[in-house]
Amino acid sequence: MCAASNKTIARRAFLFASSGGLVALAAPSILSAQEVAPVRRNMSSFLLHDWRDHFDSLGKGILLSDTTTRVLQHWTADGEMRIYPTSVPMTDELTRRGYSEIVYKDDAPDWAPTPSMLKRDPTLPKYVPAGPKNPLGVRAMHLSWKYYRIHGTGDTRKIGRKSSSGCIGLYNEQIIEVFDRTPVGTQVKLI
Repeated sequence: MCAASNKTIARRAFLFASSGGLVALAAPSILSAQEVAPVRRNMSSFLLHDWRDHFDSLGKGILLSDTTTRVLQHWTADGEMRIYPTSVPMTDELTRRGYSEIVYKDDAPDWAPTPSMLKRDPTLPKYVPAGPKNPLGVRAMHLSWKYYRIHGTGDTRKIGRKSSSGCIGLYNEQIIEVFDRTPVGTQVKLI
């Protein structure tokens, strides 16, 4: 019986010593990982805002796009709120913030690059008709700011990322939902 107990103790001592060795080997990786700045993942953190912090009334509805957390909050005129992950502009220079409104809704958007897009990339196509290859997806809502839209995208990799040239993008299925629930004149704010 003593021999069996010694084997058990010896095995436990070996496992304990081995695990301590593994911890010591892993410790430098853990320490170096703590020294590296945190990496922001590609999906939105869905930080929610209260519309009353930005607008006096719901009016026809509100679209609030947070370019930091990459989320769009949509309130209808009756106060129902839904949230959607978005793509946002690639850089701060392309990002416009402030108040706008929906001035036109396009249920079959075509696309042409803006002058600044052509300057950055002269190889862009000059025009893309409505359809599956259109960068604006299946719906687009024009803001009062020239060239800025809230639109769909067929490239689902863009959602949750800094990937646009200034617009706010949603999954095609979700832009249809927002489009159908958003009248012209809906208030918009990009923060």
